[in-house]
Amino acid sequence: MDGWQRAFVIHARPYSETSLLLDFFTENEGRVRILSKGARGRRSPLKGALQPFTPLLIRWSGRGEIKTLRDAEPISLALPLTGSVLYSGLYLNELLSRVLENGTSYSVLFFEYLSCLQILAASDTTPEAALRRFELALLTQLGYGLDFLHCAGSGEPVSDSMTYRYREEKGFIASLVVDHNSFTGFELKSLASREFPTVETLKAAKRFTRMALKPYLGGKPLKSRELFRQFAIKKSPKKRALMAE
Repeated sequence: MDGWQRAFVIHARPYSETSLLLDFFTENEGRVRILSKGARGRRSPLKGALQPFTPLLIRWSGRGEIKTLRDAEPISLALPLTGSVLYSGLYLNELLSRVLENGTSYSVLFFEYLSCLQILAASDTTPEAALRRFELALLTQLGYGLDFLHCAGSGEPVSDSMTYRYREEKGFIASLVVDHNSFTGFELKSLASREFPTVETLKAAKRFTRMALKPYLGGKPLKSRELFRQFAIKKSPKKRALMAE
């Protein structure tokens, strides 16, 4: 198995008449851009394998920014993501393809990603908690160090009932101001533990991860979020009516 790595396709686009240009998230080398020659050809053995959410073993060659795929073998069937969780999976893939540096190892994050996909595939409840845990793991791997458990102004441990306002590059500072950037000490402890026992802590986690990821994503909107909004509107007659008003 020399030269083989576990990997997932996180982005794909057509290249020439029969090839694919793929972004893989690999176990040891992070995001790698690889050209798969002839992968879209009618007789290509890889045509059904190079799909999102399919665990793969791959190997490649080349020294430039774009490598050439030599072999790819599915480890198992694709993880079954359907309905709303499919869009959650697409969101994870878009995050990775947008923020990870090419050729940088994120081995810990690779297994966080695999775990999140498995939770999404097996869950019959909301995917929100799994997504928030992955976003926090991603921020950690990107070097986003932040102390959730101490006030950045005084150094004192956060108090459950006290309000703390988030200041970029500084942390959470005790404040009487309550707004979009404010979090209770209880919510900050939930972020630190990556456990969200209440609806409020889950909402707070979403607020925080969106703020923290924004500098990495820039001003370009995420396509997966727009696709999910369209999906939600189609599923809900009430939402369709509101959009029409």
